[in-house]
Amino acid sequence: MRTPTGPRLALGVLATGMLMTVLDGSIVTVAMPAIQHDLGFTPVGLSWVVNAYLIAFGSLLLLAGRLGDLVGRKRMFLAGTGIFTAASLLAGVATSPAVLVAARFLQGVGSATASAVGLGILVTLFTEPRERARAIAVFSFTGAAGASLGQVLGGVLTDALAWNWIFFINLPIGAATVLVALRALPADRARGLSAGADVLGALLVTAGLMTGIYAVVKIEEHGAGSAHTLGFGALALALLASFLLRQAKAAQPLMPLRILRSRNVAGANAVQMLMVAALFSFQVLVALYLQKVLGYGAAGTGFAMLPAALVIGAVSLGVSAPLIARFGERNVLLAGLVLLVGVLGLLARVPVHASYATDLLPVMLLAAGFGLALPALTALAMSGAREADAGLASGVFNTTQQIGMALGVAVLSTLAAARTETLTAAGKPTPEALTGGYHLAFAVGAALLLLALTVALTVLRPTSAERAPQMTMAA
Repeated sequence: MRTPTGPRLALGVLATGMLMTVLDGSIVTVAMPAIQHDLGFTPVGLSWVVNAYLIAFGSLLLLAGRLGDLVGRKRMFLAGTGIFTAASLLAGVATSPAVLVAARFLQGVGSATASAVGLGILVTLFTEPRERARAIAVFSFTGAAGASLGQVLGGVLTDALAWNWIFFINLPIGAATVLVALRALPADRARGLSAGADVLGALLVTAGLMTGIYAVVKIEEHGAGSAHTLGFGALALALLASFLLRQAKAAQPLMPLRILRSRNVAGANAVQMLMVAALFSFQVLVALYLQKVLGYGAAGTGFAMLPAALVIGAVSLGVSAPLIARFGERNVLLAGLVLLVGVLGLLARVPVHASYATDLLPVMLLAAGFGLALPALTALAMSGAREADAGLASGVFNTTQQIGMALGVAVLSTLAAARTETLTAAGKPTPEALTGGYHLAFAVGAALLLLALTVALTVLRPTSAERAPQMTMAA
């Protein structure tokens, strides 16, 4: 299936759409103080600038991916990009907290609709293994480095112009993406809703994910053992269990359970959830450490994180595909995870009065592990997808990523805050108490990465590239 203007232009469109979504997720965090000041958010209300987006995005990815298989992936990508662009305009002109939160929810809807089908389009467009590996590397780069680039861009726009421009910048990018996508993306065959119109299943999975993500993002406010968290968590588990039972019995399931029978697909999604949860501490808590402990400004924080984005991009685009072709996805993933354990291990020892050159720059460079791990994980997670289920596999992969992010935000932030409070009560100075809280979060993140490494070693099976050398040696 080829596009009139070639697969590379289609890949550029998909990567641009993905980059816009990822940038939006991180660009907002730098502008939060300015948003709170201008619109009069309460501290609790301000969290909904992020939570509204996460809840909509995370809960709709799986449904959007399956709908892409049924009504057309190109159609879903165009609709999602259009919704996201319109919602960005609404967010930029918002004059009250309610309007901004509503706009952020709509941005999440648009992002889920577009990004859920991106990988599905990619794997059906690039069928030759080497081409697919390179395409996945480009696509993964936008996710791996986009978060760091968002912090740089958010700091610059907020300091130089105003927080509104972090949303206005999406307008020309979104419009251009839609116009080029109309011609560049292939017109896939839509199977029709009758091939999987499981309305009850759609309601169960969407409600279950939305409830679960809501419970997770409110852990920091209510506590992990509170009635609020346990009640909504139990409801989410019940809804998701009902969804799985429904899928096992439905004549036309929304999510055919065969997609999870592959050890590599299921294992890659589990590893990704753990890895993303752990690396929240790098993406967000390092930025907080730079600002609250070392006294960096918004733009300075962004530029301090820039080496990580650059090295992730260089490894994703220039190194990962050849390494995957030579050593296989599993081995490249393992190498990436080992480097990432080193990143959080070093951060767990970062001093209160750190030197950027000696204490932080080496950490930024070791982030190259993410540039190895994410393309390998993406290839493994999509390895069992049939053309008819490519959108669903893409939706599942993106959903586990968002669940991991929500868990990282809730668990690691809560642990860091609790440790900081304990140290403050013990009479420690604020910078030392904050650093102690971050140390705990980094250490727990390293433990999550070790668990991800264990899952990768025990669950994932060697790929053909890994078995070939073994067969040669045996011969």
